[in-house]
Amino acid sequence: MRLAPLLLAIVMATPVAAQHAHSSAGHTKGGPQETGQSAFAALAEIVAILQADPETDWERVDIAGLRRHLVDMDLLTTDAGVTRILRPEGARFEIRGTPRGLEAIRAMVPAHAPFLAAETGWDVETEDLDDGVALIVDGNAAQILGLGFFGLMAIGAHHQEHHLMLARGAAPHR
Repeated sequence: MRLAPLLLAIVMATPVAAQHAHSSAGHTKGGPQETGQSAFAALAEIVAILQADPETDWERVDIAGLRRHLVDMDLLTTDAGVTRILRPEGARFEIRGTPRGLEAIRAMVPAHAPFLAAETGWDVETEDLDDGVALIVDGNAAQILGLGFFGLMAIGAHHQEHHLMLARGAAPHR
């Protein structure tokens, strides 16, 4: 029984050290790789890239701006309500949300439209509504309808580079 207090002390001390003792070696040996919630994981990935880059201009870095964008992405995904109106070649999606969600909708949908058009070759346009934004997409109607609004918003591998640009203080939407 004299061993119990020593074992208890070791067990109590070990998790604290283990939770904060990270090494890249653990990743190659099958250790955890996910850094947590997706926005946090995106921030962690960008911070690691910035820290590894000796050319990073730390006076321009804007992690808070990247965080705002990630919050907008989350709100667009979780808060937006979408009405789909069929068109012969595609669909019109009318996107609305709460006041804060509407800010995200207005920031994200028009900014994504040119990327969607470039990636797919489809006709893509947006229209401001009093209480939202419309995304009109004509092209491969079956694919457009199958993907729906949220699938269309996920098209394109530009998101990661876009996040890095935001974090570096660039204005990629202008």
